Amino acid sequence: MERVPSLERLTRPFIDGGFVDARSSGTFENISPVNGDRLPDVASGDSADIDAAVASARKSFEMGDWRRRTPRERKIVLQRFGRTLRDNTEELAALLAVEMGKPIKDGRWEVDYSATVLEWFGEAVDHLYDEVAPIGEVGHATITRVPVGVAGAIIPWNYPLLMAAVKLAPALASGNSMVLKPAEQTPAIALRVAELALEAGVPAGVLNVVPGLGHTAGKALAEHLDVDAIGFTGSTSVGRLVMKAAAESNLKKVSLELGGKSPALVLADAADMLDLVAAKTAESVFGNAGQMCDSSTRLIVHESLADEVVERLGAVAADWQPGDPFDDATTMGAIIEARQLERIMGFITGAEPGGASIAHGGNQVRQETGGFYVEPTVIRGVTNDMDIARKEIFGPVLSVITFSDDEEGLRIANDTSYGLAAKMWTGDLKKAHRISRELRAGAVLVNGDELFDVTLPHGGFKQSGIGRDYSHHAFDNWTQLKSTYINLL
Repeated sequence: MERVPSLERLTRPFIDGGFVDARSSGTFENISPVNGDRLPDVASGDSADIDAAVASARKSFEMGDWRRRTPRERKIVLQRFGRTLRDNTEELAALLAVEMGKPIKDGRWEVDYSATVLEWFGEAVDHLYDEVAPIGEVGHATITRVPVGVAGAIIPWNYPLLMAAVKLAPALASGNSMVLKPAEQTPAIALRVAELALEAGVPAGVLNVVPGLGHTAGKALAEHLDVDAIGFTGSTSVGRLVMKAAAESNLKKVSLELGGKSPALVLADAADMLDLVAAKTAESVFGNAGQMCDSSTRLIVHESLADEVVERLGAVAADWQPGDPFDDATTMGAIIEARQLERIMGFITGAEPGGASIAHGGNQVRQETGGFYVEPTVIRGVTNDMDIARKEIFGPVLSVITFSDDEEGLRIANDTSYGLAAKMWTGDLKKAHRISRELRAGAVLVNGDELFDVTLPHGGFKQSGIGRDYSHHAFDNWTQLKSTYINLL
């Protein structure tokens, strides 16, 4: 891992424009999933560190250097921020590889798309117009969108740079100041981003980063009385805790992007699309080692096509064998940590006693490296009441479920507590319209590539969350509406 930059510097909170010693004396281990090596220990921020970061954000917000800038002035800085990420692509991609186990080429993509998100929201902010209410000649009334104030964000480890950008971009574009709590598995990337934000011209105190554990630093941020909005991406169980903390503190604004168990529904008339079905399903389930909330982990396929689909998936899976994340040829990297690896293997080994069968894969691999790797796995004979069909695995494991008619397939697709995303494959345009309307998910993709564009809102129905990331709708998470009336009589 000679390409990895030094991590020694990226171990302390970044508050008020620089790295500072943590108020807490505790640290936590940072283990690389690539080979199990212990990286430099990281300061485990607690409530005192969150207090300091929030105070810095509040001070910068009240001083107004950032929030009082014109939208165009904030746009210039955010677009420069995006270019600064791109200028440091190799360093950031290496950090993603060593901390998260992401293949280096996927890391480069994540850097580029994170920059795109920053640039897009920078460009979008001066295209948002306020309103004049039609109250007649008695007065003049405006409806304006204003920043909430101090914004908090708690982000996951699976896309640690992109998820930071997704929260930072609309919040900063709106004029807020922020405190970011990264996942404890991937703290260095967020700390480096804070440095690069300062370099790009984001004023000191506007972006603060506190590494720490969820039950200490994360909890303190979610329940802080001087945080005006909190955004969280992660598991549904932790999302409930964030929502509870917000409710029991100051009723801060909450946005949640949570778990998923997304269906991909393959109708009988999709028989001529099976090569594409297999390729795109593999990309969705095996990409990022399956560690994606909107992964299509339930392939719900018409019984007449099941054997052929499983066969083609087996052939495609050969292209997704885990490899060294620092090798440009690697398509699938590591599982984030030993605990998650154990959890994934538990679902796999429990499938056959439950009545399903492993059609492809199912093994832990590359054990000689000391890292955490699972080969792409396809399990058939799954019924929708099994654990592997109900629970979010967050690994490269696909469940194949069969149905006999369209209505049964739709019922199975919607029979989940989640509703983040759904896919459908059909050769019938009328069915595409009718069934996509009935799928209970925040995003539905019919016969196509991955649904991933900054112009489209991303978020879920049911227990997959509240609010939307991406698109103009993301500004709703970080702003309030203010009505102002001027009496003209």
